[in-house]
Amino acid sequence: MIDLPLIAGSFVVAIVVGLTGMGGGALMTPMMMLFFNVPPLAAVSSDLVASAVMKPVGSFVHLRHGTVNLRLVGWLCAGSVPTAFCGVFLARAFAVTDAVKYALGVALLLAVAGMALKSWFAGRGGTSSPHEIVVRPMPTLLVGMVGGLVVGVSSVGSGSLIIVALLVLYPALKANQLVGTDLVQAVPLVAAAALGHLLFGDFQLDLTVSLLIGSIPGVYLGARISSRAPGGLIRAMLAIVLLASALKLLDAGNTFTVCALVVAVAVTVAGWRLRRRADARRAAAEADGAPAAGQPHEVSP
Repeated sequence: MIDLPLIAGSFVVAIVVGLTGMGGGALMTPMMMLFFNVPPLAAVSSDLVASAVMKPVGSFVHLRHGTVNLRLVGWLCAGSVPTAFCGVFLARAFAVTDAVKYALGVALLLAVAGMALKSWFAGRGGTSSPHEIVVRPMPTLLVGMVGGLVVGVSSVGSGSLIIVALLVLYPALKANQLVGTDLVQAVPLVAAAALGHLLFGDFQLDLTVSLLIGSIPGVYLGARISSRAPGGLIRAMLAIVLLASALKLLDAGNTFTVCALVVAVAVTVAGWRLRRRADARRAAAEADGAPAAGQPHEVSP
């Protein structure tokens, strides 16, 4: 039976997934458990099967715009695909444990703090292309293995966990390249986990159909926006989605979560304004500097 409120919820979450490359499992699965009383294993199974259809939609948009590093995708998938399938057996044997959920919540809070500090003191590079990134095979493979295992167990991590690791390993990636690469690597990862849950999980067709009706147009819209949006906006969205995901994973109340997000948005806006002023002053100082080499100096009257 089609569930209209679930369709609306999945549409909103899918926009976030397309815009930031993350938040699908960390938001969709808790939404189904908290607001629609779906059993944990059924929520994980149905979310992963829906994501296996949803993720390629956003990935196609980023591939068209050239915001994907395919070498990174290859190494991530080499680690994540087999461990994602194995994670399903752990989920079936031990159910979705609170330990995994809480550990990921703490990791996401630490990631938010790290992103904030990094943005405040230095900022991320914005001129490199995905082809100039030097891929580090072994660390990237390990990230894929850990991310795949967590996805297979909890459906969380294909965006949230892996995108944070990519931020650390490859700080020169532009924000839209980060999102595009993460979305594309998540396609085979989620497909492997979804296959495992179809065979051994608690897949429910009516849940998955409702998720797909809302999520396919949502992820397409979000991906179209993120492939063209300024890097600073996407980085701010990444931090806010991380914070929201972490608080819900740690079972924070709705009032506390809303207040925390309001404060985060206010701090983000204030920081953005300060950065704009600093950039304007820097540009003015450079404009008043010496002319380029080989150019004659102009003498003011």
